Amino acid sequence: MTHSYQIDLGLIGVSAAVEVVVLAAIVWLLTRRSAPAIADRAPAHPVARFETLALLLYGLLAQLLGVALGHALGWHPISFHLAGTLVGTEDHIGVAETIGWATYNFTAFAVAPFLWFRRRYSSTQLCLRSTNRRRDTLIVVIILAAGSLTQLLGLSAAILALDGRQLALGVPLTFVLYLLGTGLPTLVFVQAILVPRLVRLVGTPGAVILGGLTYAALHLGDAWVRFTSLGEAVTSIGLVLLVYTMPGAFKTFLTTRTGNAWVHLWAYHAIAPHTLIDTPLIVRIFRL
Repeated sequence: MTHSYQIDLGLIGVSAAVEVVVLAAIVWLLTRRSAPAIADRAPAHPVARFETLALLLYGLLAQLLGVALGHALGWHPISFHLAGTLVGTEDHIGVAETIGWATYNFTAFAVAPFLWFRRRYSSTQLCLRSTNRRRDTLIVVIILAAGSLTQLLGLSAAILALDGRQLALGVPLTFVLYLLGTGLPTLVFVQAILVPRLVRLVGTPGAVILGGLTYAALHLGDAWVRFTSLGEAVTSIGLVLLVYTMPGAFKTFLTTRTGNAWVHLWAYHAIAPHTLIDTPLIVRIFRL
């Protein structure tokens, strides 16, 4: 199995680190007088601890099932990213695999956890309702604009080489697929449910770090990750941490500063990077 990366993984990691530091400073300035106390939205320590551990165990089992299901169907492992996401690949990725990836992740990491926790907690307790729409909208616009410019200039501008038909069909298709496959799963599983409980248990700085590590761990099944030898496993884990921990921590930082899990989705996930960077991949898969 051969891989051809459009973007070097190390470049993604370094670029993300620099970008996150700058964007976090901007967010802090915009929220320095209005950050909510989201720990109050989580249950008391014993319940929060139990729910956190149960959620992490569920996430691990869902990840393992996704990997097994992908192999059983002759696909790449089903993880938080479709094979070829961000880095590109020469592997064959079919339409069925792409739709199956989005459907499985949406069901396992968004629908099921949401239905379980929504029975017990309100939209506000799950950080799914804004308490300051003007501020949140401003943050989304600023972070999205800055992140989009950075990613197009620093990572990949391949989307600009697509023709009008490919853009008209590929952009909305990519947006929907990645919204279902990784955007909403991250929103529900990590930001809406896990983050308030982490803040309750370990405080905001610890929650930001653990949120980043959890987000990284959810990508350990990605197609480019290898565990066939000790050396490959160590290298793969190191790259996963390098590439995903800082963006995951920033997503968590956005939630802790705004109390609104939707902010990270629109500002730093659904459009930039995925729609901007991965539209060429979806155009190739669907032969648009």
